[in-house]
Amino acid sequence: MTKQKKSKKSMAVILAISLVFGIVASLGCYFEWFFSLDSSLADRMYQREKVLDGDIVLINMDQESLDELGPFASWGRALMGDVISMLNADPQNAPAVIALDVLYVGASDDPDGDAYLADACKNSCPVVTACAGTFGSELAEGEDGEFYMEEDAVLAFDEPYEELKASTYQGHINSSFDRDGILRHGSWELTLPDGSVIPSFNRIIYELYCQQKGINADTKPWTDVEGRYYVPFRGKPGAYSDGYGVADLLNGNISPEAYAGKIVMIGPYAAGMQDDFTTSMDHATKMYGVEYQANMADALIHGETEREMGRLPQAVLVFLASVLLSLFFYDRGIWKAVIGWLAVVALFLAFCMVSSSRGQIWSPLYLPLAVTILFIGHVASNYARAAIERRRVTATFERYVAPEIVSELLQDGSGEDVLGGKLTDIAVLFVDIRGFTTMSELLSPEEVVEILNRYLTLTTDCIFRNSGTLDKFVGDCTMAFWGAPLPQDDAIYHAVKAAFDMVEGARELKKELLEKFGRTVDFGVGVNYGPAVVGNIGAPNRMDYTAIGDTVNTAARLEANAPGGQVYISRVVADALEGRIECTSLGDTIKLKGKAAGFEVLRVERIIG
Repeated sequence: MTKQKKSKKSMAVILAISLVFGIVASLGCYFEWFFSLDSSLADRMYQREKVLDGDIVLINMDQESLDELGPFASWGRALMGDVISMLNADPQNAPAVIALDVLYVGASDDPDGDAYLADACKNSCPVVTACAGTFGSELAEGEDGEFYMEEDAVLAFDEPYEELKASTYQGHINSSFDRDGILRHGSWELTLPDGSVIPSFNRIIYELYCQQKGINADTKPWTDVEGRYYVPFRGKPGAYSDGYGVADLLNGNISPEAYAGKIVMIGPYAAGMQDDFTTSMDHATKMYGVEYQANMADALIHGETEREMGRLPQAVLVFLASVLLSLFFYDRGIWKAVIGWLAVVALFLAFCMVSSSRGQIWSPLYLPLAVTILFIGHVASNYARAAIERRRVTATFERYVAPEIVSELLQDGSGEDVLGGKLTDIAVLFVDIRGFTTMSELLSPEEVVEILNRYLTLTTDCIFRNSGTLDKFVGDCTMAFWGAPLPQDDAIYHAVKAAFDMVEGARELKKELLEKFGRTVDFGVGVNYGPAVVGNIGAPNRMDYTAIGDTVNTAARLEANAPGGQVYISRVVADALEGRIECTSLGDTIKLKGKAAGFEVLRVERIIG
């Protein structure tokens, strides 16, 4: 398979993987697989405390008031009538709106107290009272006559008793918790089974406040199909409270100037009253219901509304980003991949922050998570590919070249290139034992193998010592070359130097063989230089890294004609090493097989220096 075909196949595979990953990542975004993690990150990014202008004042039903006035159940409605009356005692310093975040449902055991509270509200600035629906599942009949189970149906609705309802404005106080139990959304209005629509508590407060101030109540948040809207909290738990309690008001400890012309909200502010929630503004500290209502009303007053982007467009963005970045990471260097990963994540988070300031809320988790998974996969894939390539290069070249050349191949990542065939200039050496065939007929097989191994060890050491590539052993012949798999400085010199090292080393080997076996051998060496095709050559199940071409054949012919103890070279080699070797020209007296007349052969006499 050619490199181009392999590249196309790899690209097709990576494209398929990119599409599959993009689909999975987009599904994760659309179906919110990591809802809690994504929402928590969004809370940290988008919910920012703001400077409050003091237009909302809380009169708390706090623990101090409960300690002084008794449990809330014992207060009686007349006591709240006194609170309303005291707030309106000075018409010049009366609140703009009073909001009672308390359910006064049905007639009490004190009709006079009920009437007193209703009358106080009637003679007051606008008063908003709370109502609430009870939700659950119930069997409902569709327009086609089929029955189905309706989720979140309004099973009951609690509202103020008739007299109080007639003298106040009503708004529902139902909260809309997310599936992780965090309060992030408000409900703009509540539709009852009879079709009547009940606006939210904070909405009524906002509209009445605008009416009292003579300004347009034109803020309307974007709501989803369930009528919920995202709450941009303005203050953390405790931010709206100045520490005023109901007991403080009744005892005359609050100056009317503190609430004159403002929104006064009255509601539970003690842990035992079970009206506190975990909100997106602060996961660690719970917020009382009256503070939650204050946040929503204040956001409306300041025109702060934010729209959560739909899951479909966000899923499409995640899909496109996943596919494109999969292709970007493919075969990318580690540092470019790191820069790309960090840049995309940083730019997207910055985009989310800017969009939030302009009223759009994006899920901050899914795209960075997809990019991070892709990056980790890229690093792991590169590591695995590098490990495989390392093993392949090592397995291929450790038999041929010195260990330092293998290390250099692995370090510069050129193993893939050198394994493929390429035309390059190399110095080729052939060395053969003279008289080995005759000697082998006179010795035992064990002795033949021992002599051959000693000889091959000597030639191999000389090749590796001079940074050559050992190509092959063919019987008692050894082939090596220089200039591949990596380019080499002075390749021709190293080849001739290795040849001379073999001749010199043979002298000592000859003495040992003569003493031990009474026989000896000698080496004939040929060296040539020129272009050759180098690479993995062979059948798919049996390949060798070797060199082929006329340059190789000529070196073999030179070796075949070299007597024992001599090194024959071509004129190309002699000219390249002029002044560094001493040689004798044999002219064209030696006829090389396959070479035309006039091919000059030279014998190396010595290496100068």
